[in-house]
Amino acid sequence: MTHHDVAIVGAGISGIGAAITLSEAGIDDYVILEKGDALGGTWRDNTYPGCACDVPSRLYSYSFAPNPEWSRVFAGQPEIRDYIERTAAEHNVQRKVHFRTEVVRAQWNSSLRRWEIDTTRGSFSARVLAAAPGPWNEPLIPEIPGLDTFSGEVFHSSRWNHSYDLAGKRVAVVGTGASAVQFVPEIQPEVAQLHVYQRTAQWVLPKPDHAMPAAETWAMRRIPGLYGALRQAEYAILESLGVGFRNPWLLRVIQQTGRAHLYRQVRDRKLRTILTPDYILGCKRLLMSNTYYPALTQPNVEVHGNAVREIRGNIVIGANGQEREVDAIIFGTGFHILDMPVGSRVFDGDGRSLDDHWKGSPQAYLGTAIAGFPNAFVLLGPSLGTGHTSAFMILEAQLGYLRQAVTYLRENKWAPMAPRDEVQHAFNAEVQEALGSTVYNAGGCHSYYLDANGRNSFSWPWSTRRMLTRLATFDPAAFRRHNHATTEAQR
Repeated sequence: MTHHDVAIVGAGISGIGAAITLSEAGIDDYVILEKGDALGGTWRDNTYPGCACDVPSRLYSYSFAPNPEWSRVFAGQPEIRDYIERTAAEHNVQRKVHFRTEVVRAQWNSSLRRWEIDTTRGSFSARVLAAAPGPWNEPLIPEIPGLDTFSGEVFHSSRWNHSYDLAGKRVAVVGTGASAVQFVPEIQPEVAQLHVYQRTAQWVLPKPDHAMPAAETWAMRRIPGLYGALRQAEYAILESLGVGFRNPWLLRVIQQTGRAHLYRQVRDRKLRTILTPDYILGCKRLLMSNTYYPALTQPNVEVHGNAVREIRGNIVIGANGQEREVDAIIFGTGFHILDMPVGSRVFDGDGRSLDDHWKGSPQAYLGTAIAGFPNAFVLLGPSLGTGHTSAFMILEAQLGYLRQAVTYLRENKWAPMAPRDEVQHAFNAEVQEALGSTVYNAGGCHSYYLDANGRNSFSWPWSTRRMLTRLATFDPAAFRRHNHATTEAQR
């Protein structure tokens, strides 16, 4: 068993960001445990055709690693992965990574005051555990009766089978979320028939994407401060959209853009009816595409406005009883967002898992530290998600908090501490009260923002500016000591 000051779980954007942040704080005794064989996390795994970010590239990047070379306003997956790997290399992160090392169990040892971590490639221990698995990690494949009887090809969009030739095949796409909106237009021209199963219609806005003009790229390289100024302008634009998420009536106005986009690109009235959502824009994740609707209007595409009920051999049967024979099924059904696998693998000193504590509703103090789990932090954790800005903005707010917390722990001889129960409860009660009037809760839909108990454990109900302010200062008074010799006064 090897021992370190900090163990980081995951080598995606969160884990890499944590490693760089800790190094800059002078904390170099850390290890990164990564189950895959390369860096990049979700941008390593998602290689489906058309995969790209839906946030402007300048915002979808670390503020400390500006990239004036983005080729498009919204970069594609290969370019984003290259950026992540290049940033990691520039900070020498890879020397700390153990690849093909999946965490099986991490448990707090109260006597030794450390985390003991069992992996597929040996055991580790650490004073601090930083969980950075990311919410877009474990594919979600619905339990459909008869799926195991299907003799054709089956895969999830995040595990795309590039060796399978879709040309001339009859293909069923199950799910119409962010990934499907991107890959459907890419595969439509090559398949013989495409059956798109849509349980819920999505609002799809025009995507203001284009190749970066050479003059703009030149200016980004040469004019001091220009890159940062444009990044701030893009941030401000998205923050103004965020006002609508907190005041849903404003989104009804923006919603008309989505309706006009649909009417302009889909002339068939019946298809347009199927594709028209019955909830307020923003209640589900915002989608953008200039090619999705046109692809659905092509003669080899049939849109089914219902879920899949069952599969019988090579026959897909919709909830309305319609049967369609297909050669392949592609799931665009998202990920285990709030029932994240890490919940069943991280245990407190008494052997109770995060899942045992959460009971279906993940909670953390400031979305980052968890009561009952000393010296443990989760990145891109519960109650920090937004529908309008970049995950990097959220992550960097947490990284500043993590730096302060770990520095405090080091200065205090790594004395174990975790948020006070009452502090975590008060924070989450405040979040839940504020969420009630947001589009996430009041928009009239059922989204992945809602957990198994119907509680919104995903979303942040305020501005990202407020998030930055709340996470800007680590307050030791919000925590209690977890020494085995802790006195009642300390408690």
